Amino acid sequence: MFMKKIVYLFLIVILSSCNQEPKSTKISGPVFGTAYNIQYYTTDNSNYKTQFDSLFAVINESMSTYIPDSKISRINKGEIIEVDEHFTRVFNNAKKIYRATEGAFDPTIGAVVNAWDFGPEGKIINIDSTTIDSLMKSVGYNRVGLKNNKLIKNSNSFIDFNAIAKGYGVDVIGEFLESKNVTDYLVEIGGEIRVRGLNLDKKSPWRVGVDDPNFNEEQTYSKIIALEEEAMATSGTYRKFKIDENGNRYAHIIDTKTGYPSKTNILSVSVLAEDCMTADAYATAFQAMGIDKVKAFTERHPELKVFIIFENEAKEFETLSLNDFPQ
Repeated sequence: MFMKKIVYLFLIVILSSCNQEPKSTKISGPVFGTAYNIQYYTTDNSNYKTQFDSLFAVINESMSTYIPDSKISRINKGEIIEVDEHFTRVFNNAKKIYRATEGAFDPTIGAVVNAWDFGPEGKIINIDSTTIDSLMKSVGYNRVGLKNNKLIKNSNSFIDFNAIAKGYGVDVIGEFLESKNVTDYLVEIGGEIRVRGLNLDKKSPWRVGVDDPNFNEEQTYSKIIALEEEAMATSGTYRKFKIDENGNRYAHIIDTKTGYPSKTNILSVSVLAEDCMTADAYATAFQAMGIDKVKAFTERHPELKVFIIFENEAKEFETLSLNDFPQ
């Protein structure tokens, strides 16, 4: 009789735990010079904010060029140090995208970007071409490599993962949640997003907005799309650009072949991919490549869905969807 009571109690515990409805947890805060928002579902209301902040700190200590003693900052100063797993993953993925885009995505362009000193709607000034030419001699991701977990590079090369690291941070949080058997979540950092499963509150796929390119910094959406088991990143030139004396607008995306800002009619590129660091890097590369090259590239890469907002010759906004980007 005593054993039967134990068995019955055990069954009650199992049944009650199985019947628990997953509950939503929402956590937000500052990170990477912007903000993060995370929503996920668990049956035990687990709060992982401490773990999230720890992961963000580790990524910053590895790849933030704004932290003087981070690994990447020390490498850029010429130190030879052993890099961590995060650095290695980003380095290798960046190399893959560098090769695929024939150098349109190049993390060694960072020093040239810094030399141009982009700010919101700044005016182009006469930068010494000799300085740009000198900096460009150290540009080329094919010139850097990893050996025995140590970065081998030209002494003057400057590595900057800002165009991929934010997306990678999104992936790290998503992977952490999955390691905790969380199957339904949304992770967003500064507009870069990764989702898995469903929004259980609404019993529907996660719905996210694609920003309009508003030069007045107001936030409105070109469209609202449903995301399922994928990530989205957006690169926009409408918040960081310079204007020359003829009124031509130049993107903060630097042409990796010339070292000068790209004259472009592309205002925004949104990319859907399986993971966010891939989407993040390609969104930056596509800004620099131009519409015709992006069209040709996406024909060869159906796994990437792309949405472009651009300005036509009449100064009107137009959109282009590639590889069945959601409508």
